[in-house]
Order: sequence, then structure tokens, then C-alpha cells
Amino acid sequence: MDDAPGTPDAPNTPDALSSLLDLLDLERIEQDIFRGESSSASAVVPRVFGGQVAAQALVAAGRTVPADRTAHSLHAYFLRPGDPGAPIVYTVDRIRDGRSFTTRRVVAVQHGRPVFHLSASFQTYEEGLEHQSEMPGAPDPETLPTGAELLPRYADRFVHPGVVDRLMEARAAVDLRYVDAPPYAGVGEPREPRSQVWFRTAGKLSDDPLLHVCLATYVSDMTLLDSVLLAHGRGGWTVGDVVGASLDHAMWFHRPFRADEWLLYDQQSPSSSGGRGLGQARIFTRDGRLAISVIQEGVIRVPRD
Repeated sequence: MDDAPGTPDAPNTPDALSSLLDLLDLERIEQDIFRGESSSASAVVPRVFGGQVAAQALVAAGRTVPADRTAHSLHAYFLRPGDPGAPIVYTVDRIRDGRSFTTRRVVAVQHGRPVFHLSASFQTYEEGLEHQSEMPGAPDPETLPTGAELLPRYADRFVHPGVVDRLMEARAAVDLRYVDAPPYAGVGEPREPRSQVWFRTAGKLSDDPLLHVCLATYVSDMTLLDSVLLAHGRGGWTVGDVVGASLDHAMWFHRPFRADEWLLYDQQSPSSSGGRGLGQARIFTRDGRLAISVIQEGVIRVPRD
């Protein structure tokens, strides 16, 4: 995996997806040191989007791993807000190279201080026992409104008139469709702490497995804490009735998948307390295979007057 994540072979790749792939194309500045650019376009708030730094860190780890080993898990902590105006340096520590498993630790640094820490494990393919949770029901993604169709309906809910444009720009590389109304659509109306979205990249990708894992990692940080907000009838940071940020993030990659094909992101929140909220989720392929499990905790605070 010494090469960059592949770029889409299809000639009609949207510019936004090409820009995202460029963002994941890290520069190697030493054997185990990489540099990535930041993007203000990928974040609605004035800091680096957490999914971006997590995906870039996984790219850095993957580039030091033999090609026959694929990522099966990652565990990460968001330490400080990233500066979208400065590059990020990723240092990879080769923790272990075993017969079946490879472990890497990555520290992301900006302005001389760590902003993110990731541990990732990779495994050679092997046969084993098989079972999985059943895929929950959900309508076909083609029947659901796109972001461009949904967001303008709620423009009056957001704290700034430019939020709709910023959200559409931030998610232009991904076709993401809510099964039920998003948190900002039901402010003041608590409901079951569960949210579903379908997503896929807005264009075809190459066959590089690392690229698909990194794109899913990128998207996984977009909506996972929605279920926490739903439980309390809060609209989110774009509405201004909560402030917060991701604290930690864990993912387990169970089965092969493609990020350019529809994936169902089934999310729920079992708890919120102490200014923190927990989200857990499963990601299924359209034909019902459990591809990924995700858990994230975030700071979620009600603003003080």
C-alpha cells in the first residue's frame, strides 16, 4: 500500500470527489512520516472535520502495511481542534508486524502539538466462523431526497444564512440521504434516539480496498451523533442549540464493501450524560451484509446564556 489511494477510473468523477481524493493523497516526507493538506470546505465549523483527519491517518498507516493485509479495526482520539489553514503531519509508529496481524499507531501534529491519535490493526485474509446481525428495514435510497433537495427546506432553522451552502459544499463528494427527518428538522421534538442514512461517494472509485475503508471512515463522522440530538429534540451545532465535538471514534471492518455503492448507516444512542453523548452504529451493504461497526463519543453541551 505504498501507492496513493486510487483515483476513480470513471471519466465523470465529480470535482468534489476528486478534491476529496486529492485530500487523502498524502505526501510522504520520510519513510514513516506523511503530510496532508487541510480543507475548510470539509467542515461547517471553523476546524478540521474529524472524518478528514481520521481518514488521512488511516491512509498514513495503510501505506506502511503489506498489500495483502486489510484494515480490520481502528481506535482514535480527537485531542485538539485542527486548523483548516495549516497542513497536518502524520507520524507512523510500526508497533507490530506479526504473521497474521499488523498494528500501527499514528499521531497527527499541527503547530508542534498532537491533534489526533489513531491505532489501527490490519489482518491477512483467513476463513473463519460466520454470523451477523440482521439488517434493519429501510426504504430504497433512490426514494429519499438528496441533500440538495432536503437542506433548503430548513434554511430558516440554521444560525447563519450561509449554512446550507456550507453543508452542501462539505458533503458534495458524498451522496448522503436521511431515511427520517434529520435533527435540525425537528427542533424541540424529542424522539427515539435512532437515525438512518444511506450514503455512497458521488462517483466511482478504484478497486483499492484501503481507499474504500478510508472513505467510509471519512463519512462515519458526519452523522453518528445525530441520534443523541434526537433524544433531546436538539437541532445540532448548525442550529446553535448545542455545542460539541468528537472525543473518540472506533470502527471494526467485518466484510469487504465498496464506498461507491449504497451503504446503510444505522445509528442509535444508548446514553448521554456528563456533557457527553454516545453513538453506536452498524453499516450494511445494500444486499444485507454487515460491513462495519462504529462507536463514537462526543462532547455535547447546551450553550449557557
